[in-house]
Amino acid sequence: MGTINKKTALRFLQDQVDHRSPNAANNDRKNLLAAWNWGYKFLEGFPQTPNPFKAIEKFPEQRKDRYVPPEEDFWKVFHKTPPNNQDRFMLTAFLHLAARRTEIFNLKWTDIDWINNQVRLFTRKTKEGSWEGSWIPMTEELKKSLLYWWENRTYKESQYVFTVTGDHMFDNQYKGQPFKERRHFMKRLCQKAEVKPFGFHAIRHLSAVILYQSGYNVAVIQQILRHKNASTTERYLKRLGLDPYKLQEAVSVFENREKGKVIGFDSQKKAPKEEASGA
Repeated sequence: MGTINKKTALRFLQDQVDHRSPNAANNDRKNLLAAWNWGYKFLEGFPQTPNPFKAIEKFPEQRKDRYVPPEEDFWKVFHKTPPNNQDRFMLTAFLHLAARRTEIFNLKWTDIDWINNQVRLFTRKTKEGSWEGSWIPMTEELKKSLLYWWENRTYKESQYVFTVTGDHMFDNQYKGQPFKERRHFMKRLCQKAEVKPFGFHAIRHLSAVILYQSGYNVAVIQQILRHKNASTTERYLKRLGLDPYKLQEAVSVFENREKGKVIGFDSQKKAPKEEASGA
C-alpha cells in the first residue's frame, strides 16, 4: 500500500485509458479516490499520506448521448413481468423514484415511510464515498405496489425490499439476500418484448425525460434526481438531448409579434454627423 504514489497512480489510470477508455479511467479514479479517503479515515495502519489519486486530473472524455428508451418500450418490458411479482414492483420503483441501481438493490423496509408517503434512497455519490440518504415522495401507485409486496413478500425475515429468489446461487448471491447485480435480467425482458435493449439506469433517464416533458424546471428535476448541483442536472439533461432551460421555447415568443404597421429601419440612411464639441 505504501508504494502507491502519484506516479504509480497515473501509470495505472493511463493503462485504463489505453486499454479501455478515458471514461472508464475517470470512473476508476473517482472510486479509488473515495476508497483511499475512507481507508485514510477508518483503517488502522493505512498510510497517512496525501491521496495520490487526487493529484491526477480527469482525462478528457468523448461522451456519447445517453440512450433513452421510448416510454412505450418501458411498458412493453414492464408487462413481460408476471403480475403481482417482485420484478414488476422493482421496475415500478425504478421509474417512480428515478433511482439508481444500487439505491433500489439496497432499499430496506425501514426506508419506507408509509405515513408521510416517502422513500429514503441511499447513494455513495459523495466525495468521501460515504452513504447519504435522501427522502423522495412516494406516489400512490408505488405505495400500493410496495404494500402488496410487504404483505406477500417471499422472505419475510429479510430487511431488504427486493431479494434474490429461487433455489440456486449465482454470482455469490444467495436467496433471501439483496441483489448485487442482475446482469441479464433487463436484456432478457427486452428480448421478450422485442425492443432495443436498455438497462436499469436507462429507466432513470426516462424518468428525467418524463419530468422534463411534463414541464418541470431544472430545480425540481434536480431534487428528484438527487444531484448536488443544478449544473449536474443541466449537463445530465443535455446529454439526454434535452434543453435544460427550454431556450427554443423561450425564443419562440418572438414569433408572429407583428401587429399593425411596423416602422422599418432604412439601412441606407446615414447616421447623423456628430456636432462639434467644445470639449
